[in-house]
Amino acid sequence: MVAENIIRRVVTRIMVPFIQLYALYVIVHGDSGPGGGFQGGVILGASIILYTIIFGRRAARKRLPVLAGDIFSSVGVLIYAGVGIACLFFGGNYLQYNVLPFHSPHLAGHMGIFFIEIGVGVTVAAVMASIYFEMSNVDRGKQEADED
Repeated sequence: MVAENIIRRVVTRIMVPFIQLYALYVIVHGDSGPGGGFQGGVILGASIILYTIIFGRRAARKRLPVLAGDIFSSVGVLIYAGVGIACLFFGGNYLQYNVLPFHSPHLAGHMGIFFIEIGVGVTVAAVMASIYFEMSNVDRGKQEADED
């Protein structure tokens, strides 16, 4: 059984870091080019799902436990909301980036969008992985569900 999966495992081990690096690139450059937090988050979530398909739930849950997925989902939303609330504190409307305390309104706009993209990317990736883990658990027995 191991012999027939060795090629998939080796290729996955090599490709997943590059997929995740590309996802981070898409997230970070979301304000200046195509892509953004949602697209990068989907790519990042897909890399986690690929790892899970090839190496199994147990190995994937060692790398991304349930608690970590919940924390990432929440932190992403908090980053998004935090940027909006920071805009309110500095006298603007919710998500009015140009009032943020940077050297210029132009830089403030870019930094505001940058943090929004990071929040969205983290949340989308964590939610995608969580949905996959929950959906793949539907057909499993009660014993495996309790182990997670």
